[in-house]
Formats: sequence, structure tokens, C-alpha cells
Amino acid sequence: MTEQLVVHGLEWTEKLHFVYPNEFIYWSIQIVMYPYMTGLVAGAFVLSSLYHVFGQKDLKDIAKFSLVFSLALLPVAMMPLQFHLQQPIRGIHVMMTPHFTSAIAAFGIVFSTYAIIVLTEIWFVYRQYFVEQTLALKGVKGAGFRRLIYNILTLGAYDLSEEAIAADKKGVKIFAAIGIPVACFLHGYAGFIFGSVKANALWMSPLMPVIFIMSAVVSGIALCMLTYIIIMEGKKLAASLKKGKSDESVKVIAGVEMDVIKKTSRYLIGFLIAAITLELLDMIFRGYTQMKSWDILREVMWEEDFTKIFIMQYGLGNLLPFLLLMIGKPGIKRTGIALALILFGVFMMRWNVVIGGQAFSLSFHGFMHYHMPIIPHNLETYKEGLFGALTVGATPFILFYIINKFVPSLKTSN
Repeated sequence: MTEQLVVHGLEWTEKLHFVYPNEFIYWSIQIVMYPYMTGLVAGAFVLSSLYHVFGQKDLKDIAKFSLVFSLALLPVAMMPLQFHLQQPIRGIHVMMTPHFTSAIAAFGIVFSTYAIIVLTEIWFVYRQYFVEQTLALKGVKGAGFRRLIYNILTLGAYDLSEEAIAADKKGVKIFAAIGIPVACFLHGYAGFIFGSVKANALWMSPLMPVIFIMSAVVSGIALCMLTYIIIMEGKKLAASLKKGKSDESVKVIAGVEMDVIKKTSRYLIGFLIAAITLELLDMIFRGYTQMKSWDILREVMWEEDFTKIFIMQYGLGNLLPFLLLMIGKPGIKRTGIALALILFGVFMMRWNVVIGGQAFSLSFHGFMHYHMPIIPHNLETYKEGLFGALTVGATPFILFYIINKFVPSLKTSN
């Protein structure tokens, strides 16, 4: 018997018109999730750095939260690539033998550097808390394991003098400043990978890295704000169910929540305007220059993917949330809807770049459509389908829950 060769992409690719036999949608949902998740990492870190580096005091309460949330998102940046690899155990080679001869190989250097910066900055931010917890839990019955964790996290630095605290603050500012360009490069090089593919007319653009970076900041800020709202709403619900001064507690929590969201929204709107402007500028430039590939690109944008690009990405994901945030006085629910739509819009931008860039055949006379597997019937359709994407999307929240047990990222300032 002859062994049947299973082609990667065969199960979810639909071909129309003239498409070469070896053409399929090879990069599926996980390659959409990869730039999306790395963008969230970079965006969350930038939000934190706006306070630590630039002294935006109105972001003080959400800065620590976004920094810790960036740490929870960090390991997940590699998950989509591991899911997509046919030999995932080879993925560690990027970390073991990093070099700059290719954009993919450079990931090991950038990722490792960024991870060290984030961990170091968090240590400087919370070192005083680690020491205080180590001393407070001394002799407390049943707190041995927790005290051991905090004792390890201090790294032997127990000095709580004014000079030591001042040095911690200086360290935070230094590493936050260094981390901004590294975080931007972490996500910008994902745009560089697409923008440097000469064989693909949709991807090849010098603006691609900049567009990716700006939309990353937008998505990271939006996710931090939305997660913060969900957590604070849960706290309000828990306070309202308690006896005693529940009404007063709910008012305090609601006041803190609204103040943080109102202040952070101003920065989100600014970055959102910049991201939309860059994307439209890229589209206008392509239309004005009308290179050889413009005919097929125009057909993809205005016919095959019109709904995904102009209705789902620009309409629901950009214009509608912009109006919700700008017109009137948005409340928590209205802001939450706008944030969810922004996250959806950035996801659709990644989808349209990754999937849309593979939609047209190199013959320029055919199209391919990606049908994401919903119900998996084997490992391949799980990894490259809806449940694989949901697994990647849920992991950072699980990690954040665990990390937040030891690091008080939700503790507001006095």
C-alpha cells in the first residue's frame, strides 16, 4: 500500500478560479494569533512605561497592573508558533542559537532581552513588597510556603532604607526606558517579517512594521483596560453581596474604576487615531502608485475581502469604538463595548494581513478562502482551529491569576 501524503492546509483551503496545485493557506489562525499576542505584550508594557518613564501620574494605578499583565502575556507570545510547527520540539532552537541573519532567528535575542527587562523591572517595582511580606509572614502558622516564595523573590536584598527605595525607583525608570524600544522591536519585527516578503504584493510595504507597532499599543492598552474593568466589576459585585458597609465599598471601587478608565481612555484615543491614520495612509499610497499588483489587490480588498476589511476591521473595529469613546460621556459599559470592538478590530487587521495576504494566487487569476476548523477531529485541526486559538487566548489570564497571588498588581495608590 502506498502511504497517502497529507498536505498542510488542504483541510481548510477552498480554491477559486486558477490557483496553482501547490498553493494553499499554509499560515492559518495560529499565525494570526502570533502577531496579535506579541502586540498585546508590547502594548501593555508601553502603557506601564507611560507612567514609569514619562511621569504620567494619571496612569499610576493602572501602570503596575499593565506591567504584571505584560509578564503574563509574555510566555504566550511563543505559543502560536509552537502550535503551528510540525516539529514543535525544534522551536527551542531559536532560543538556543539566536542570531541576526534572519528575522525569525532574531526572535530569540529580542524575546530573551525583553523577558529579562520585564522581570527586572517588576523586581524593582515590588522588591519592597517582597521584603515586607517576608518579614510579616515570619512565624505565621501555615504561611511557610508563601514566605519561602517571597524570600526567594527578594534575591537576598532586604534593605528598606530610603537610599535603597530610591535606587529601586531609579532602576524601574531605567529598565522601563530601555524596555520601550525593545518592546516595540519585539512586535515591529513581526511586521518586518511580512513587510520584507517581496513575493507578496499585500505584505511588502515599508509601513508594515510601524503599522504593527501602533496597532499593538492600541490593542495592549485596550486589553489592559477591559481586563481591569472586568476585575473591578467583579469586586463591586462581591462587595455588594457582603453585609455591612457594602454600599460605601461599592461606591469607592466604582470611583476608582471610573477615574482610572477615564484617564487611560485619553491615551487610547490618541494611539487609535495614529493607528487608523497609518493604515489608511498605506492603503492610499498603494492606490495612488498602482503598481503591477494593484489590480489583484483592488479585487481582494473591494470584492473578495470587502466585508472583512471595510466593515469588520474599519467599521466595527475602528470607527464605531472611536465614536463610542468620543461622543457623549461614556460610562463603564459603553467603554467596555468600545474596548472589545477595538480588540476585535486589531484582530481583524492581523487576520486580513496574514490570511488576506495568502488569499490571492501567485497566478494573479485565482483566490483561496480559509475555513477555520471549528470542531477538531484530529490534532492538526485542533491546533489550527478555533479551540487552538481559544487555548492561546485563555492562557495569559490563567497565568495572570497565578502571578497576581504573589504580586499585588491591583492594589491602587493612596
